[in-house]
Amino acid sequence: MVLPSRPDLEVVGAFNPGVTRHQDEVILLVRISEAPHKASSSIAAAPFYNAETRRLEIKRWPANEKGPDLSDSRLIVHQGRTWLTSISHLRIARSTDGIHFEVDGLPTFGPDSAYESFGIEDARITHLDGTYWINYTAVSDRGIATGLASTKDFKSFERHGIIFPPPNRDVAIFPEKIGGRYVALHRPMPEGLGHPAIWIATSPDLLSWGDHRLVATARPGNWDDVKIGGGAVPFKVRANRQDAWLAIYHGVTGSPPTYSLGALLLDQHDPSKVIGRSREAILRPETPYEREGFFGSVVFTCGALVEGDLVRIYYGAADGVTAVADLSLDGILSGLA
Repeated sequence: MVLPSRPDLEVVGAFNPGVTRHQDEVILLVRISEAPHKASSSIAAAPFYNAETRRLEIKRWPANEKGPDLSDSRLIVHQGRTWLTSISHLRIARSTDGIHFEVDGLPTFGPDSAYESFGIEDARITHLDGTYWINYTAVSDRGIATGLASTKDFKSFERHGIIFPPPNRDVAIFPEKIGGRYVALHRPMPEGLGHPAIWIATSPDLLSWGDHRLVATARPGNWDDVKIGGGAVPFKVRANRQDAWLAIYHGVTGSPPTYSLGALLLDQHDPSKVIGRSREAILRPETPYEREGFFGSVVFTCGALVEGDLVRIYYGAADGVTAVADLSLDGILSGLA
């Protein structure tokens, strides 16, 4: 059971964890989504972090014909302004076997600036030179951005601010330098012209990012024909007698949308070059807990662990719970085209 951070809140989701190994433990950084207890069906409520008071506060409206638009259960729209009905923070879960986890009773870290006033979500964890770098989605009325934090021990954390401005998410930092620079996949979200796609960027210091290039787009008529975005942190593989990077990503199809997972095989020295891509999804929403929930028909990953042929994918199901799937690396590679 995941405990709420305050007695006036309830946990409505624990999902989309980043994952890493630290010492003899498997560490998840789980997105914990909380909403205010419903005092009445006639009241709409939105939690938010007030950067001026440095407190989580709750804004309320009467839910009637003159009140806000509540047609989307995730949103409250009032007088041209959008609020969220829940707010997320990150919380550690620990395991010695990678399956059975103990979840901390309190948030590991949560919103801390005006750029995070609607919460922080979907952590990815990259281990580089003895430091764990944690990038996450920062949500506010200023847009959806990407923030960065770091730790060496998962006890104390340093915040490094926004590294990709809005609208951008699904960042995954590679676990080693390539050509002397740090490398990350990211997903801008164009409006009007263009479609959400996976891009790549490089950095000298993990803070300033440039050299942006397009990597992959949605494919008409395929399982990922509406939009695509990053997933787990890429990892090294041996394929076709050469080293390469494998990136697990998500693709969307249909209306209402279905989120599934696939893989990209990227060139070892220039990961902007795609040398293989899943013909079919490697994981689709099939079970009741994947097809029904806060946002149904979704499997979405922020982290995987790899050992030999085992690819253990930790993923969010229906934006409500965390699940795990064990896949064969050889099976994933044989499904690439």
